[in-house]
Amino acid sequence: MSAAVLFTVSACTADRPEVAVPRPEAEESAVCEALDGALPETVGGQDRSDPEPASALTAGWGDAAIVLRCGVPRPEGMSDPAAQGIEAEGVGWLLEETDGGTRFTTTFRAAYVEVSMDERYAHDSTPLAQLADAVKETVPATIDVP
Repeated sequence: MSAAVLFTVSACTADRPEVAVPRPEAEESAVCEALDGALPETVGGQDRSDPEPASALTAGWGDAAIVLRCGVPRPEGMSDPAAQGIEAEGVGWLLEETDGGTRFTTTFRAAYVEVSMDERYAHDSTPLAQLADAVKETVPATIDVP
């Protein structure tokens, strides 16, 4: 019976993608843990399905259609004067195109929150808008943006 249980657990975790867990300083890590507790169960029409390894610094929805990592290093693109950004429900995001979709990273927050979305969300800011309340509640702004 224990072999069947082991197989079932292995089969469930094998379907979840692996995502590199950030290693922020303790203060940022605490902010990220608070964010994890405030994240919605559904984003972009996808149910929450966190990646492996399990961590309060990562979250996912769907089959890795949307993946959040909190406490990532400051992206190099933030220093580019030609960088593109968007605002969704009061949260600013740096926009970067990737091979498989788009990556967004919060701007002017106490911790950098990165959200990667696959090509299904290439021109859809709905997931960012749905994450905005959790970000605003738990990741303090470092400057006030009108």
